[in-house]
Amino acid sequence: MQVPSWIWLLTIIVALAVLAADIVVLGRRPHEPSLAACVLGLAVSVGAALAFGAGVLIVSGSRYGIEFYAGWLTEYSLSVDNLFLFLLIMAKLNVPRQLQQEALLIGIVLALVLRGIFIGAGAAALHAFGWVFYLFGAFLVYTAAKLAVEFRTAGENSTDYREGRLVRWLRGRIRTTDDFAGPHVAVRRDGRWLATPMLIVVLALGSTDLLFALDSIPAIYGLTDQPYLVLTANLFALMGLRQLYFLIGGLLRRLVYLSLGLSVLLGFIGVKLILHALHDNSLPFVNGGRPIGWAPDLPVWLSLAVILAVLMVTTLASLASSARAARSLGR
Repeated sequence: MQVPSWIWLLTIIVALAVLAADIVVLGRRPHEPSLAACVLGLAVSVGAALAFGAGVLIVSGSRYGIEFYAGWLTEYSLSVDNLFLFLLIMAKLNVPRQLQQEALLIGIVLALVLRGIFIGAGAAALHAFGWVFYLFGAFLVYTAAKLAVEFRTAGENSTDYREGRLVRWLRGRIRTTDDFAGPHVAVRRDGRWLATPMLIVVLALGSTDLLFALDSIPAIYGLTDQPYLVLTANLFALMGLRQLYFLIGGLLRRLVYLSLGLSVLLGFIGVKLILHALHDNSLPFVNGGRPIGWAPDLPVWLSLAVILAVLMVTTLASLASSARAARSLGR
């Protein structure tokens, strides 16, 4: 898939323009968006992703179109899980509703920056060292197992959030105001600068973004080796998160099996990456440096089918479990 430099440049300019418009609007008037605005924003972002995928399919062929859709769905599901942690962070740190949209925007900008760095690093590593697929695959399988163990330990209704070490360390070393000062992370009072609780919110969101970037980039490189599709899938996945947060904040809490579904999804992609590495093996200490013929290179359409099936089963099982819990409480 050959993507001209001007397409890369245009994509980045459009993404930056959308972010800049959001920053300007929210900077002038921090507010909680209306239901109509959330529905419209989400419809535009999902519609744009579907239209972009159709364009890729028409211009570059079905393979790359399917790869984009598979990558977008995977990144979107991982971003929804990220969004759930954002919800817990906002609640724990008592962020006012009218400031939550700006805090989310900061989190999304941080996510884009971190994922951009990892996309570039991942593309360079895969181009130089094919055996990196082994590392990506093993990491995803480990992450999947860790998610499954955490789900089994915490149970369906866990809503715990523990601050990272960086946030805890800074809390004990910086002076903060007791109240939020709008969207500002620092204010000047009595002749000295003080941090506001918004700084802690930004750091908490940033550390969460870092952890999710470590998972999401190897996952999407297991579905496509095209850096442009990796970038655009991430852009479209993050585009409508703010609207989704306010639109289905309550529904997010009902997706009790989301982490378990993501565990299955990441495990599948991890195994797919390892099989791909075996299929194209060049490591001298594995099969004498020769490809392993019995290792199948799973087609991308199968990946898309598995992703859709896992997300559908996860959602339906979660909603059914939540409905049963609600009925039992109503008795």
